[in-house]
Order: sequence, then C-alpha cells, then structure tokens
Amino acid sequence: MMILRSLAVTALMLLAACETIVPGKPTAPVPAPSVPVPAPTAETPAPKPPVAVSPLHATGWDAVANWRDDNPQLAWSAFIASCGALKNQAAWQSACSVAAALEDPSRETVVRFFETNFTPYQVVNPDGTDSGLVTGYYEPLLNGSRKRSARYHVPVYGVPDDLLVIDLGEAYPELKTLRLRGRVDGRRVVPYFNRAQIENGSAPVTGKEIVWVEDSVELFFMQVQGSGRVKLDGTDTIMLGYADQNGYPYRSIGRLLVDRGDLPLEKASMQGIKAWAKQNPGKLQELLNYNASYVFFREMPRDLPGPLGALGVPLTARRSIAVDTRYIPLGAPVFLSTTMPNARQPLNRLMLAQDTGGAIRGAVRADFFWGFGEEAASLAGRMRQNGKMWVLLPNGYALPAAN
Repeated sequence: MMILRSLAVTALMLLAACETIVPGKPTAPVPAPSVPVPAPTAETPAPKPPVAVSPLHATGWDAVANWRDDNPQLAWSAFIASCGALKNQAAWQSACSVAAALEDPSRETVVRFFETNFTPYQVVNPDGTDSGLVTGYYEPLLNGSRKRSARYHVPVYGVPDDLLVIDLGEAYPELKTLRLRGRVDGRRVVPYFNRAQIENGSAPVTGKEIVWVEDSVELFFMQVQGSGRVKLDGTDTIMLGYADQNGYPYRSIGRLLVDRGDLPLEKASMQGIKAWAKQNPGKLQELLNYNASYVFFREMPRDLPGPLGALGVPLTARRSIAVDTRYIPLGAPVFLSTTMPNARQPLNRLMLAQDTGGAIRGAVRADFFWGFGEEAASLAGRMRQNGKMWVLLPNGYALPAAN
C-alpha cells in the first residue's frame, strides 16, 4: 500500500510539472498577465539514499591490534570444534582440511596457519565506530531436587507442548534468521505466555518440571546464561541446556534498577542485583517480570565438556564468545581486544564465535564465556568492558551484501 501511495504522489507531481501542448501554438508556457513570473531559483538536489555499509572491513594482519600478544594454540581445540560444524560448508572446507592435518601444532604453527589461510576483517558498527560492549557469562551451579519440597520449590521447566515455533524464512527468504514463538488460541496464532503468566500458572507447564531449585533469582540468572548445572539433594549433578524460549525480547533488570534509582550504575552487576533481591524480597517478582522473556531447558548428557552453544558444539571456557550472527558468521574465529572485568589489564585473545544470546545485539558486541565455577561467576558478573573485534574468515570468503 505504501508503494502504491508513493507511486500516486509521484504521478501527481509529474502531472503538475507537465505543460499542455496545443497544436500550432508555442510549447513554452505563457503566464496570464495577472500572475507574476517568479524569479528562477536554484533547484534543491534530491536527498541521496543511505549507502549500505558492510560491518566487516578487510585489513592486514599488522592492523589486528595485539595479534601477537596471544597464544592462539590455546584456542586450537575450540577452532577444531568449530570446524566439526563448518567443514561441510564450501567456504570452510579448505581451511578445515588443512587444520585437520595438523597434529598438536605449536604456537608458531598455529599463528602461520591463520595468517596463511585467513583474512582478518575488522568489525565496524553501522555508525562507523569500531568499538562496542563486551559482557561475560558463565555456567552456574544451583542446588535442587527431582521432587518439590519446602526447600526446593522453584520449578525448572522443559518446553511446553503448546509452544509453536514459526520459521519465517520458509515463506520469506529475507527473514531466514527470524523465528516467531506463539500458541494457538481458537483459529488464531497469538504470542506465547510471558514470564508473569508462566509464573502465575496461566501457561500449561504442569508436568514439564525437570527439577526444582531453591531460589528464583538463581534460576533467573541461569536463564540469562542459557545453561547450568543442578546438584540434586547434595549428591548427583545434572547438566541443563537451552531448549527454547517464549519469544519475548530480553529486557535488562539491572538497567531498570539503575533507571529507578534503586542501584548505582557501578553496582548493577549480577552480584549487585542478587544483593538487592535479598534486601527487597517483596519487590522481587515484579522486578523479574519486567523481563518477559522466559527460557525453557532440557537435560543434557553428563559427559559433555561444557554447555552446548548455538553452533551445536561444547563451549570452551575463556575461548568461546556469543555474537550477533547478523554481522559475524557463527563458528568463525574472532580476535577480541578488550580488558579484564572492572580493570585496565589487557585481554587480547583469539576466540570462537560459537554462541548467540537474546541480549547480544549489534556488530561490535560480544559475550565472553568464562566457564564454570565461582571464579567464572565473579568475572562474568563484573564484566562490562569496551572492546574491538576482528573476525577471521577463510581467504576468498564471499561476504554477504551489506544491509
């Protein structure tokens, strides 16, 4: 309809600018005597359409800041894991075949491998800036039980039977990265239940409990992380992984607390939010409901070395990151130049883009996976740094058209 309206307006403008041509008469218009002839004015040039800018700018290796400061040999196993998912793609076959032939390569061999087989591209934001936000995440450990009790009363749900996932790319190829979540209401598909509705019993999730845990805040942060472990009754431990989500965008409760004046910005970390929750139990559920997004889990094999990322391979502590795949290909090596959490100590490291996240939106944007345990939790909770990124792509890689 907008296109038709634009065409109609254009046609009227063209008609207004046309002259009436009468046979035998001059084609130049003659104004009526009572109408003054306006002085000629300079025409204002039509505005130029915005130019699409690619977020990836090819550079030389000398332009990759601090490239030689890292030991990429420590990222080799993570890269081989990425190749396991990428090796059947034409663009990756050659590089992954060369990598497979290298047995226990040295640091210098790994450096030469990347410098010979890959081209670095600096990642740039749409506004032309080259730095962005780097946060952190980890694999938490919760206490829980297979049975509900006074202590373990917070359910961890699997995927509800009525949750629909609609892949828009099947009908609209340009929307191949978008999926809708919803449910059937009569003859209509409507949005799925939000967090508040799931928590108050409106959603049909009874019977989908995997385990019960003790703390709703801890479960909330496990949902934000996308995976975790649960120690059952103080003995056996199970791994939980992301299964699906209810379709709502992520909203930061830390940002809400700052905007309301409940927390200063420097304390809006995971640790600060947990401390606020203990001091304000009566306001907690309202705060959690602000983030309508809700994650459902599945029980994972216990022999996995780490949680599965969006690439389908286990994440490697301190070598895997989550990215926005609209800008960075999933599985690609990424050299990250940032600093340690709440510090100026440089953190320059070859990472693998093996995961995604609802809050990870933008070109120069990364979520650093710190691993499992208390130290990982402390580092991830405090990380909110500025950083630059270079994605490494096989020589000759065909970049998608800029959007």
